[in-house]
Amino acid sequence: MGIIINQSFKNMVTTYIGFGIGAVNTLFLFTYFLEQEYYGLVSFLLSAANLIWPFLAFGVNSTIIKFFTFYKSKEEQDRLLNLVLLLPLAVSVVFGIAGIFCYDLLLKYFSDKNELVQPYIWLIFVVAVATAYFEVFFSWSKVYYKSVFGNFMKEVFHRFCISAFLLAVYFNWISVNTFIYCTAGVFVFRALAMAVYAFILYTPKIGLRFPRNLMPVLKYSALILIASSVAMVLLDLDKVMIEYYLPIENVAIYGIGIYIATVISVPQKAMHQIIHPMTANFLNAKDKDGLKDLYKRSSINLLIVSGIIFILIITNLNELYKLIPEEYNLSIMVVLLISLVKLYDNMLGSNNSILFNSDYYRIVLGIGVFLTLLAFVLNMIFIPLYGIEGAAIASFLAFFIYNTTKIFLVHKKFKIYPFTRLTWVILLFTALMCAGFYFWEFPFHPLINIALKSLIISVLYLAVAVKFNFSSDVNELLKKYLKLKSL
Repeated sequence: MGIIINQSFKNMVTTYIGFGIGAVNTLFLFTYFLEQEYYGLVSFLLSAANLIWPFLAFGVNSTIIKFFTFYKSKEEQDRLLNLVLLLPLAVSVVFGIAGIFCYDLLLKYFSDKNELVQPYIWLIFVVAVATAYFEVFFSWSKVYYKSVFGNFMKEVFHRFCISAFLLAVYFNWISVNTFIYCTAGVFVFRALAMAVYAFILYTPKIGLRFPRNLMPVLKYSALILIASSVAMVLLDLDKVMIEYYLPIENVAIYGIGIYIATVISVPQKAMHQIIHPMTANFLNAKDKDGLKDLYKRSSINLLIVSGIIFILIITNLNELYKLIPEEYNLSIMVVLLISLVKLYDNMLGSNNSILFNSDYYRIVLGIGVFLTLLAFVLNMIFIPLYGIEGAAIASFLAFFIYNTTKIFLVHKKFKIYPFTRLTWVILLFTALMCAGFYFWEFPFHPLINIALKSLIISVLYLAVAVKFNFSSDVNELLKKYLKLKSL
C-alpha cells in the first residue's frame, strides 16, 4: 500500500485545496457576486456537460487502464493510444452533427422552460468535448502512476480560474456573459494542458493502425461507456430534472447542498487515481490475494478518513448556513442524505475498479441502465411532491441500491468482501460523534464556532482511531507527515 498511500495522500491534499477554493466559490463568491438565476444557469450548464462527456469519451478513458498493461510491446501500446485518440473525436463529430440538426428543437424546449439557457446551449457541447479529452489524457498519465498533475488540473486549476473570473465580475472588469464564456474556455485550456503532459510522459507513434483483437477492445469501450456513465448520470440527473420541474434558481440552491456533501468523496477520488490501475494489474496477473488485500484495506482506510469529514459536515451544517445568504438555505435532510451516499461510496473501496477491469462489467452495465431508469422515475415522482428534498430522496435510494448491488456482485464472483468487524465499529463511533456534537453550539461567530468544534472533533476522532489502531496505514501516514513518533 506504500505507493497507494503516498500518491493518495498527495492527491487528497491537492483535491482538498481544490475543494476549499470551490467552497469559497460555491458558498460565497457565486452567492454574493452573481444573481441567483445566473448561478443556477452555470450549475445547469456544467451538470449537463457532465451528463454528456462520458458518451463522447466512449469509455476509452477506462479502456486505456484495462488494456495498456495487457499489451506488452511498444507497437501494440502505440496502436491502443491511437485508438483512444481518434474514437472520441469520431463520436464527438457525430454528436455535433446531430446537435446542429436538433438545435431548433433545443431552443424551443428552453423557450418553454428557462429562456436564460438559450444563448449558451452550444457551450454544453464544448465543455463536454473538452472534459472527455481531459479524462482520456488523465488516464494516459495514470498508467504510468503519474496522477498528481492531472489531479491538480482536475480539482484545483479550473476552480482557481473561476474564482478569478468571479472577482472580475465583482469589480466590473468583465460582464456575466463574458464570465460564462471564460468558464467554458478554462475547460478547453485544461484539456490542452493535460494533453501536453501526457505526450511528455509518453509519445506514441501516431498512425491509423489499431491494436490486435480490436473488436474486444471496442466492445469493452462501448459497454464500459454505459456502465461507467451510470454514476455520473445519477450524480447530475437530479440537477437537470430540478431545472425541468422547478425555477432554475433551485438548481443553485440544491447545488450548494450537493457541493457540501461531495467533500466526503475527496478521499475516494484521490485514492481511486492510483488503485484503479493497480487493480487492473492484479486482475491481469490473476493475483487474488493482492486483490483481496487491496479491497479490504482501501475500504477501511477510506471509511476512516471520510467518517471524520462526515461528522464535521453534519455537526457544523447549521453554522455554515449562517454564513451564506438566507435564500440559499435548505433543510439538513438534503445534505444528510447525499452525505450518506458519499460515505457509502467510500466504504466500497476498490469495488468499482474490480468490476470495471474484470469480465463482469457487462453485468454492471445491465444493473446500471436499470438503476438510471429507476432514478429518472424516482425524480419524476419525488421532485413534484417534495421539491429539492425529493431530488435528494431519489438520489439516495438509487445510489443505495446501486452500491449494495455492486458489493453483492463482487462477493458472488470473487468471494471477497470489503467489510470487517472494524467497519461496523467505525460506523457506530461516527454515528455517536454526530449525535453528541450536532446540538453543541458555542455562543460565538459562526466561523469561530466551526473552527472550535472542528478542532475538538478532529482531535478526539484521531485519538480514538490511533488508540484502537483502526488502520495501520493511517497510523503510518500520521507518523510520516505529522511526526508523531509516540504513535
